[in-house]
Amino acid sequence: MNKDDLRRLRAVEDHSRSFKNLNYVYPVIARRSGGLSLGVNLNTNRACTFDCVYCEVDRSAPLPPAAQKAKVDIPLLKEELGWLLGQVRSGELGKEERFAAAAEVAREVRDISFSGDGEPTLCPDFLEAVRAVGEVLGDFGLLESCKVVLITNASRLHLPEVYGALDELMQFPLGEIWAKLDAGTPEYYRQINRSGVSFEQILSNLDFISRRFAVYIQSMFLKLNGQMLSQEELAAYCDRLRTLLNSGGRLLGVQAYTLARPACAPGLGSLKLSALSQAELEGLAAHIQSATGLNVECYA
Repeated sequence: MNKDDLRRLRAVEDHSRSFKNLNYVYPVIARRSGGLSLGVNLNTNRACTFDCVYCEVDRSAPLPPAAQKAKVDIPLLKEELGWLLGQVRSGELGKEERFAAAAEVAREVRDISFSGDGEPTLCPDFLEAVRAVGEVLGDFGLLESCKVVLITNASRLHLPEVYGALDELMQFPLGEIWAKLDAGTPEYYRQINRSGVSFEQILSNLDFISRRFAVYIQSMFLKLNGQMLSQEELAAYCDRLRTLLNSGGRLLGVQAYTLARPACAPGLGSLKLSALSQAELEGLAAHIQSATGLNVECYA
């Protein structure tokens, strides 16, 4: 990707999951995708197994009536995704004001990502949604050129209904799994991710799924009250990655990112969050890469 492409990607700062009154799909220009990503939000009810301190989803806002159900209207999802792909193909999406700075980038879909207002695998219709996305991409002749990505916090990857759906997703020519790991110790995990799912379960799930499929690890690095994670925590994080590799896990690399938008998480109290600079993030990435041998991509 050249400097002009990076400039265009950075110019589109609107990552809203609301677009044209669509219920389930939304377009964003995403640096981690390298261009236009069409998100599939299966959690319009904002259900999640994590309560991350950095989460940008405002769960205190009232839910509209249509979003209060966990079930997804699969025919409507297919209709919306087909319409949005048509807008991309015709060039109409690039004419939207929010994409004006990246109109050329908005003419090609890089991926369809299951990523919304919560953990996608909580949706009881996850398997049906995976199949629906595959059918629509097939109709548009895009299965061989468009990634289908699950972005997950890894809390439910051990469940048969989830890894059964992933069996189908990973049969797509360009299926990918991006799984979260933000911590190296249970204490930091509880502070950052604030989940009722144990850290041991997350590690077990990552071990299970990475031996079944090749996965990317996606990690948020930030400052708490002006302090980066400690050297001890960073060392423990690297140890977790090495343990996964040594047990036969197929890790494709690490996506290291930092705060880009204000957090909406409640209960922060006096805890202040701030982003790492590009240099700080690259320094962490260099350390992780040296300690694990994994390729680390930075998204500041």
